[in-house]
Amino acid sequence: MSKVDLGTTKYVVHARIETSGVIDKSDVVGAIFGQTEGLLGNDLDLRELQKTGRIGRIEVNIESKGGKSKGTINMPSSLDKVETAILAAALETIDRVGPCEAAIVVEGIEDVRVSKRRKVIDRAKNILGTMVEEITPDTLEITEEVAQSVRVGEIVNYGRENLPAGPNIDESDAIIVVEGRADVLSLLRNGIKNAIAVEGTSIPQTIVDLSKKKTVTVFTDGDRGGELIVRELLQVAEVDFIARAPEGKEVEELTKKEIFKALRNKIPAEQVHGGAPSKPEAKEFKPQVEAPQVRKKDGRVEKFKKFFNDLSGTLKAYLLDQDANVIKEVAVRDLAIALQNSKEKVSAVIFDGVVTQRLVEIASEKEVEYLVGAKVGNIIKKPAELRLLTPSDLS
Repeated sequence: MSKVDLGTTKYVVHARIETSGVIDKSDVVGAIFGQTEGLLGNDLDLRELQKTGRIGRIEVNIESKGGKSKGTINMPSSLDKVETAILAAALETIDRVGPCEAAIVVEGIEDVRVSKRRKVIDRAKNILGTMVEEITPDTLEITEEVAQSVRVGEIVNYGRENLPAGPNIDESDAIIVVEGRADVLSLLRNGIKNAIAVEGTSIPQTIVDLSKKKTVTVFTDGDRGGELIVRELLQVAEVDFIARAPEGKEVEELTKKEIFKALRNKIPAEQVHGGAPSKPEAKEFKPQVEAPQVRKKDGRVEKFKKFFNDLSGTLKAYLLDQDANVIKEVAVRDLAIALQNSKEKVSAVIFDGVVTQRLVEIASEKEVEYLVGAKVGNIIKKPAELRLLTPSDLS
């Protein structure tokens, strides 16, 4: 197909021509103008239309072989589609070119604007692909560099130990205690500005002092080191809640979703073995259970003692069925959720932690018979059908 000067062209008529003898391009063009003259009236006379630029230069390609000729005709038009269709039909009335018989068949009318549109779309896709490949990485680097600068700028050195902290420690009623500077940065990156780091295994006095006047959530890595920091904080500071990263993960490497999930799943500090009630006003509840009578009535209590000894110091829990078989083993921090979501009937729960009011309420809803923990916290309301036991009751 010949290249047509599109300019202001709206349509291009594409036609095929065959003749009974040998002809040239000029013969075809002469026949088109000569045999259509006066056919459609002055308004659609091809010569006049070409003079005014409404019909472009007619392109003809002819090949002669074996005493015959055939080829193509392309006629650009800036007329509307109806007028262009009429001119296309007029081409098919031509039956002779020079001394030869001829037949012209219109194969179609191309809407040039559609073609242009397609080219624009294809080119835009190429340009966009180039932008993504060549420009976006630089943009991301700049954005990340600026964001990192802002985050680092927000970190303050807090207290006499110059602990890394977010800018809202003083203004906030609650603080999140993390292990190191990288953890503070990770929380800042996700919009949490009230975190402060202990920076080591020795708990700074600043943290101890803050714990006396603010609600404290300890948020540590899901490893042995995080567990040790939790235990030390429980001994020297007034901690309210414990949150842990998933097992084997560090706070600094968590995604935003994982950070907020861990903080939502925090547990009361008193539920962790060895942790005293976090604030002075909390009072310990002594369960009204006579262990000897329980043992006479239910031989499972002996098994409870063995299970508790196995769990001591592990911060884990067992969910048991009616025959005192272990259904599931979970971390103490996940106990409340695991019990609430259990699809199997749980008869007893034994865990290395403190029995809390929330756990009592969940156990009651799930019709659990026994809750066996290291100690019992501040229980305001205890269902009569639920028995609370501690190690002294199992002796």
